Amino acid sequence: MMPSSTLVLTKDQHEQLHRHLFPGDGLEAAAILLCAQGPGPRRRLLVRSTMLVAHADCIREADFLRWPGMAIENAIDAASADDLCLILLHSHPGGYLAFSQQDNRSDQATIPAIFQALGSLHGTAIMVPSGEMRARIYAADMRARDVELVQVAADDIYLYWADGAFRDRPMAFGAQARSELNRLSVAVIGASGTGSIVIEQAARLGFGRITMVDFDEVETKNLNRILNSRSKDVGVSKVKVLSEAIEAYRGKDVAVTIPTTILNRDAVLAVSQADVILCCVDTKEGRQIADLIASAFLIPLFDVGVSVPTRQAPNGVAILDVYARIDYIRPGGPTLRDRGVYSHASLRAESLKRSAPLQYQQELLDGYIKGVPEEAPSVISLNMRAASDLMLELIARIHPFRHYSNSECARRELRLGAGEEEFFSENTFTLGDNFVLARGLQEPLIGLPSLSEPFAAKLTEPTCSGNL
Repeated sequence: MMPSSTLVLTKDQHEQLHRHLFPGDGLEAAAILLCAQGPGPRRRLLVRSTMLVAHADCIREADFLRWPGMAIENAIDAASADDLCLILLHSHPGGYLAFSQQDNRSDQATIPAIFQALGSLHGTAIMVPSGEMRARIYAADMRARDVELVQVAADDIYLYWADGAFRDRPMAFGAQARSELNRLSVAVIGASGTGSIVIEQAARLGFGRITMVDFDEVETKNLNRILNSRSKDVGVSKVKVLSEAIEAYRGKDVAVTIPTTILNRDAVLAVSQADVILCCVDTKEGRQIADLIASAFLIPLFDVGVSVPTRQAPNGVAILDVYARIDYIRPGGPTLRDRGVYSHASLRAESLKRSAPLQYQQELLDGYIKGVPEEAPSVISLNMRAASDLMLELIARIHPFRHYSNSECARRELRLGAGEEEFFSENTFTLGDNFVLARGLQEPLIGLPSLSEPFAAKLTEPTCSGNL
């Protein structure tokens, strides 16, 4: 069963908390997590910031902790402006991965006081030396409800399940790995050549829910690269065609169709519910939106790009290379913008292409095959390769199988013409400011005024037109 509640931390937050909570003296320590929220129906608590409670201000023992009320008052003051919820976190140095009776009594005394000052949804959490965490939340009735999943989106994607499942991490490609994937949801943005192949893999691998976003309909010219499309599907929504195919072998309630552009408030909110985002669009604007969603809602993002650059040869046009790129973006790490996948200049150029095509004729040649106007390029083999590498990258992050660290693979580039494959770490890129990180539902949504509630209804025309 997929989790109805999740607490999400970034790699940097988790590492900072672990250093503070386990300073090496074997005594308990404390911190406070200030969390934004995602939309319902699923409850996602997004750690926006942390407050470390000074060791010297606490009474600390190996199995007991008393911390000052002033620390909680300061957290309330910090959280009140944006209506954040608080998660009171402490360590169990002995490794006991459950809440003790003393923890229960402490919560009953402390949480109601937070309710009086700051809303009616707060909680507590514990961490053990391995870094594993458990969390629970309280509503006004003061009944503890487990946060079913604590997720840390680092170089590896760590999943800590409240029911204790999969503590012995499943081996990639095995039955247990499939069982864990069945608890997770994935959002795929773009359902054309590459996207349809990614969706098919996600369904066959057993993901519990697959949200598909694409406003476009099947055309005759792309029947040669969209999986599960048939002649009779021409004119039918791509996501509808793929949903029907999934239903035939997975049953109902797996595929969720969003037949609209990703630059749409409802589409953004739907994607924000996922555990992982797979971006399969070929527009800069589409990638920007995926990038912003991933940052705002702390969701790991995998982005794929393919192209066939050409050159002028004595006998006409020749292929310069056959290229694919896969990027893994962990929340808090270098974004697609930081990696140069899009920029203000490229977004402006793309907008100009739409609004003033006569001023941007060259872009007409920049489809799959750069420099050659092809209506129906035969690129399904390249799509297959790129889509498979994208999904293998996702599997490697959840169920590591490489003989080297995932930290070396922030980007992967394949140059099939040259027979080269190259990996890049995050250190290759310069980390920029990220003003939407853990923003959650704060308006304007993902930092774009066009997606704020008063204006979202005005977006009727699709603006992210390209899907791989």
